[in-house]
Amino acid sequence: MKVFRGFHHPDVAQACALTIGNFDGVHRGHQAMLALLKGEAQQRGVPSCAMTFEPHPRDYFAAASHQPDLAPARIGTLRDKLADLALSGVDQTVILPFGARLAGLSPQAFIDEVLVKGLGAKYVLVGDDFRFGAKRAGDYALLDAAGLQQGFDVARMNSYEVHGLRVSSSAVREALGQGRLQDAARLLGRPYRISGHVVHGRKLGRALGFRTLNLRFAHWKPAASGIFVVLVHGLSPAPLAGVANMGIRPSLDPRDVNGGRVLLETHCLDWPETLGPEGAYGKIVRVELLHKLHDELKYDSLDALTAGIAQDCLDARAYFSK
Repeated sequence: MKVFRGFHHPDVAQACALTIGNFDGVHRGHQAMLALLKGEAQQRGVPSCAMTFEPHPRDYFAAASHQPDLAPARIGTLRDKLADLALSGVDQTVILPFGARLAGLSPQAFIDEVLVKGLGAKYVLVGDDFRFGAKRAGDYALLDAAGLQQGFDVARMNSYEVHGLRVSSSAVREALGQGRLQDAARLLGRPYRISGHVVHGRKLGRALGFRTLNLRFAHWKPAASGIFVVLVHGLSPAPLAGVANMGIRPSLDPRDVNGGRVLLETHCLDWPETLGPEGAYGKIVRVELLHKLHDELKYDSLDALTAGIAQDCLDARAYFSK
């Protein structure tokens, strides 16, 4: 899959079958839409294209209005979104930077400048709740009318349901926020996971006897937080069982090297000796969150923190023994 930031690039396809969305989590509803898009693209002999935004439009408006609580929790990183779009068979993804100019485009200007001139859309597939343009004034009817006039097909996909529940990013966020990992997996069609490069930290875990793999989660408001039983992929032929902390680590000094940043810190229950103490740094790993043990806790001392981690490890081993 080719990835472009913006559409002013010579390698962007001159024509495409297009779908538009934030694709946070790339859940089963997204996957069904992308499968339909792929088929329509093949029929027309053009590449399939997903257009997405960074930051999330609601992040932009929350910051612009100085109301950070209005920003949605983020399910996945941009890396994971792109990987999932690629797995869905999309030929190219265009990431539009969402800022004041894009937010201020009228619906017709968005159609003219982005869909027609920018991407050469021959087919546009949207969800049943799709809105676009300044003040969300554009809707499916307007887009369909423009397609008839300007020579591109428009289609709308109804909601995707699992056991009577509408699959949406909001539903996935709610399940993750409540620690319902199995429900999140049903909505996603796979276990919830986070991937990234292993980065250096303060190495406090190593000093306490619990070496950790640190992955940065770029967004400040992750959908999942707390202590989890996990599986780690990418360090050995078989996945490694572990326990992980997703959050801001309230027991640590805020002046810590990663202070204030959201981290996924994972301790593998059985560390592969072949890796050695430094062997994971710089590697890309994927961590699957299987079961939530509890929310983040603030411990009063390093001894209490050590005891807490030890108990989490015991609980994780008990989970896997079942």
